[in-house]
Amino acid sequence: MAGIADVAARAGVSKATASRALTGSGYVSDATRQRVRAAADELGYVPSTSAVSLATGRTQNVGVVMPYVNRWFFAEVLEGIQQALLEQGMDLTLYDAKPGTPGRERIFGDFLARKRFDGLIAVGLEPQNHELEQLLQIGRPIVSVVGGGEDASLIAIDDDYAARRATEHLLGLGHTAIAFLGGGIGPHWAHVDRQRLSGYESAMAEAGIADRIRHVRSDVSLPGGYESAVDLLGDPRRRPTAIVAVCDEVAVGAIIAARRLGIHVPGDLSVVGIDDHEYAEMFSLTTLQQVPREQGRAAVEMLLAHIADPERPVANVRMHARLIVRSTTTAVDAQSSAVLDADLIRDSAPD
Repeated sequence: MAGIADVAARAGVSKATASRALTGSGYVSDATRQRVRAAADELGYVPSTSAVSLATGRTQNVGVVMPYVNRWFFAEVLEGIQQALLEQGMDLTLYDAKPGTPGRERIFGDFLARKRFDGLIAVGLEPQNHELEQLLQIGRPIVSVVGGGEDASLIAIDDDYAARRATEHLLGLGHTAIAFLGGGIGPHWAHVDRQRLSGYESAMAEAGIADRIRHVRSDVSLPGGYESAVDLLGDPRRRPTAIVAVCDEVAVGAIIAARRLGIHVPGDLSVVGIDDHEYAEMFSLTTLQQVPREQGRAAVEMLLAHIADPERPVANVRMHARLIVRSTTTAVDAQSSAVLDADLIRDSAPD
């Protein structure tokens, strides 16, 4: 296997010059850099991570911390991060920090403080937990994907806009008895869920039907959506004509519940999700599409820019989700609506 000395000899330069040309540390003319890189390519030379670290003072490693690795959104973000880092010849250290576990406390209190990375991508941090403040004290560049605060760069979709757009789609089809399904479980429910609920509420208020706002709480999962939708749809006196789900998994759970109750989607019930989950096409789900792999790639690009320039100002990038209309929404049939009046909707809303 060729070494740095072989590359230097082939390019006709010293080992120190060859090292600078390949690592980007120190000045080397463009012509010399191209000659050294050509020699390295001809010899099949690959610089070791330790050699690059010694030359640049960097680990060539990025830390990634996320609450779940087996859920669709987080797995897709991770795939995008990994692909982008591989293209840059960089390593990844993954921290699986499940909420409410001793392991999460150790990750934030111990492992991350060891600074075995050049920068950190934090996925799904909750602002109220003050974890971002802990990470900022480590002294490494940080980019958040979803969540975060004002002191670190952020890549996310505009969740308020996504739910607002989903609600407006249903309003445009003539629906007024629209329920928001999902979120609100536990004392500290997700910031993303709150933002999506806020978008739904704003759209309903702007349409002049704030008195019909109805939030049905559920765990943010397919089983959670199913369980809550059975209760929501099981009473024909209070059944909405449409649902905005906090995410696609909850929407799919609601569709399954409707089918088991003999409620036709979309003839009797229209359903809109948010995400464009891998199940969305299977259920022909109308949804607001976000692309988590692109968010992962964008986070890497932003983080590398911060690593290269520590004084670079923080950026807040909010992507707009795109409405994908499939077959779970249709115009409301007012005569067949099972909703009696607005008072029933108000009575069933949570405090």
